[in-house]
Amino acid sequence: MSPAAIGRRTFAALANPNYRRWYAGQGISLIGTWMQTIAQGWLVYTLSGSGTALGLVVALQMVPVLFLAPYAGVIADRVDKRRMIIAVQAVMGVLALALGLLTVTGVVQLWEVFVLAALLGVATAFDNPTRQAFVMELVGPDHVRNAVTLNSVLVNAARAVGPAMAGILIATVGVSICFLVNAGSYLAVIASLLLLDRSALRPSLPAPRARGQLREGLRYVASTPALAVPLAMMAVIGALAYEFQVVLPIIARETFGGGAEDYGFMTAAMGIGAVVGGLVVAGSGRTGTRAVILAGYGFGIAILLAAAAPSLPLELAALTVVGAASVTFLAVGNSTLQLAARPDMRGRVMSLWAGAFLGTTPLGGPIAGYVSETAGGRAGLLMGGVACILAAAAGSAILSPRGRSALGRVRVRQA
Repeated sequence: MSPAAIGRRTFAALANPNYRRWYAGQGISLIGTWMQTIAQGWLVYTLSGSGTALGLVVALQMVPVLFLAPYAGVIADRVDKRRMIIAVQAVMGVLALALGLLTVTGVVQLWEVFVLAALLGVATAFDNPTRQAFVMELVGPDHVRNAVTLNSVLVNAARAVGPAMAGILIATVGVSICFLVNAGSYLAVIASLLLLDRSALRPSLPAPRARGQLREGLRYVASTPALAVPLAMMAVIGALAYEFQVVLPIIARETFGGGAEDYGFMTAAMGIGAVVGGLVVAGSGRTGTRAVILAGYGFGIAILLAAAAPSLPLELAALTVVGAASVTFLAVGNSTLQLAARPDMRGRVMSLWAGAFLGTTPLGGPIAGYVSETAGGRAGLLMGGVACILAAAAGSAILSPRGRSALGRVRVRQA
């Protein structure tokens, strides 16, 4: 295949004008989001000096996702997704502005950061599944796999830019500017949504309001192994492995004796690796439960390499591999669910993905913070790597002929 053909295949979704507008707005906003993520972690650690507090603020931000995301998926299946995203993005911008003003005036207190993080979590619970399901309306089923992967590339390209910018700004002018920049970046998303050609969208038929729709979605997922296995794996891996914003500040300061700049460079290294890994996935187009399981094994091995890195340069190299493995697991899992889910269930299925990825963090964040604070940051990474490998092994066992037979016998007894 020629380089031009590879390029067209890798970036196929960007041929859609609506997706290009959406992609540009998301890119600007995601840089601001990563700047706020780094700044918030550093602010909490500065105010408290506690790894447990770092885990707690992450938990407070994600608790609403755990409890509200399934209901938000029901709402996403009922409403105009574009309008809902606009409303939620406006709320998130106001919350970032409030944190920026509190910080720049020098009156910010730890409890205020906790409250604003929890409110941001409520907004995220409604934003994430709606945005995930909206991708299908932008590009249609032929390009949804490519669009999902390119979204992951964008998130991680922003991860490469945003944290590095945040580290420099924190070291020179302080954390407040990061929150203010993020507040302004939400305007880019809102503008992109307002400028979409609505006649070219492919909106799914709104699900009629009815009782029991949440239970219906849960039963549908439980009876479909192609959905249930990736979601179960994501719940374990999301809780114990995707805790880098808790573990990496401790590794930067305590393990390698660095500061905010080193923390930013670590996160940026993961972003660079994720961009490369995402482009490879976008071109290959592999999906399915087997691909998810292999990606889980790869992610776990990469994290174990980072846990063993003896120096900062080798840590950055290992985190680059972690970033590539991370985006591969996310992109393959997300696109597998998008393609396997029924259209009328897609919002609910993706809300469970959001809950498994983001909502399990309240369980794992304090655990990762405690483990890292008491046994060192390397122990926090070790825990995440082992969790990935065990989750992949369990998924493989469930999908084996013996595992499928056992599941069949359980369903017969329940019937």
